[in-house]
Amino acid sequence: MAAKRLSIAFVGALSLLLATPFASQAVSQEKKESPGLSEVLTDLLQGAGSDDTTAGPDRRVPFGREEVQLSYAPLVRQTAPAVVNVYASQTARVRSPFDGDPFFEQFFGRSMPRSQSSLGSGVLVDEAGFIVTNFHVIKDADEVKVAMSDGREFSSKVLMKDESLDLAVLKIESDKPFPTIAIGDSDALQVGDLVLAIGNPFGVGQTTTSGIVSALARSHIGISDSGFFIQTDAAINPGNSGGGLINMGGQLVGINTAIYSRSGGSIGIGFAIPSNMVRAFVEAAKTGRDFFERPYIGATFDVITPQIAESLGMETPYGALVSAVEAGGPSEQAGLKPGDVVLTFNGARIEGVDALGYRLATQPIGTQAELGVLSKGEEKKVDIALVRAPEGASVTQVQLRGRSPFAGAKVADLSPRLAQRLGMSADTKGVAVVEVERNSPAGGFGLLPGDIVREVNGQTIDSARKLSDASQQNARWWRFTIERDGQLMRQVLRY
Repeated sequence: MAAKRLSIAFVGALSLLLATPFASQAVSQEKKESPGLSEVLTDLLQGAGSDDTTAGPDRRVPFGREEVQLSYAPLVRQTAPAVVNVYASQTARVRSPFDGDPFFEQFFGRSMPRSQSSLGSGVLVDEAGFIVTNFHVIKDADEVKVAMSDGREFSSKVLMKDESLDLAVLKIESDKPFPTIAIGDSDALQVGDLVLAIGNPFGVGQTTTSGIVSALARSHIGISDSGFFIQTDAAINPGNSGGGLINMGGQLVGINTAIYSRSGGSIGIGFAIPSNMVRAFVEAAKTGRDFFERPYIGATFDVITPQIAESLGMETPYGALVSAVEAGGPSEQAGLKPGDVVLTFNGARIEGVDALGYRLATQPIGTQAELGVLSKGEEKKVDIALVRAPEGASVTQVQLRGRSPFAGAKVADLSPRLAQRLGMSADTKGVAVVEVERNSPAGGFGLLPGDIVREVNGQTIDSARKLSDASQQNARWWRFTIERDGQLMRQVLRY
């Protein structure tokens, strides 16, 4: 063991010697004085790695000043100007128990608005001023400002946002083109690849950290509904959200989104949204869409458990099990049936339902995809059309008025397209809350967009018109059932 330490240390010293202009002269002099020394040095240089069982054949001590001074600095200079700071502010009025009472307002005054703010990062992906960041950075913001690394500040407009993906696209304006980072191919990443994370942690200013890709296709980590994340050990901290994960080619391969931490600081487990999802989201925003549409294939899927895999004759549990097929939809036209298993999507292996949802979301509407399917014990390839989700029989949205807990809410019958807009599964049925006016009774009672009204005063609600009629009742007591995130909530109010 001592011999190994000596040989490595000696080679290190030799590398510094060879970096000097007198290296060749010194070695030549040594050769004259001791003819066998050069052979010994050659053997040491060639065998330094082979003596150490932990070192591979390509690993060695750096030779020369140039290798010792290798740096990420050129890559940071190239990409850092396109990473911006995002400041989101919201003015919220905290209600006082004296609001609305002229006598008490005369002495105590009305409640004053309070300003709330959040800090994050963003990445310029188009020289025209398109910035991608996280939804949670700008959620409910009244004003969003962007600060460049060169000190310039801009007011921005939110073009599109999606809570289920935790993505948002901002737009800033200038007479001159902005610096950008090209969006790379996240599917080309491999575990072990070097990456940089650039952002504004804790508001201290732009910061760059380095690390590797620790894992791919991470799911069920509680960040958002999306279940396909890049994991990295590059240090990511609060304020890094929306910043860039950069590969060694200077391309954006992910948007830093969250960390796993018990203390609130980085412990080397960070997660980023893959750039292929980011690209699809940005392209949708550029076309002027008001929400991010996923291709619709008219089928629902379940997880493949080890027991299901064994019953289907599969060696390992992977893929997505077809549980239901919409009549006349793309899946039925492609020949998919309940009980089939989708194994691949355009050649990419599908590990689970989340992976299939990710692959679908990154594809343009109006194209086709090739699925690898296991059907009745045999594998086959099928082509399926990726279409826009249908509107359904009714697209009318009803504004609720009257003296009820629902006054101020806008509701509509759910269709696959509306369900997508509200971040729900495309097969969700019922009457959903689409919008809620501020300072309305519906807002005061806590109704949220995406809530599904199931029952009001003992009456089953199966259409927006029926809910409108029910909300016109002259009742003092209101009993209603709301479904939110798959859970039923029953409320009894005196109003």
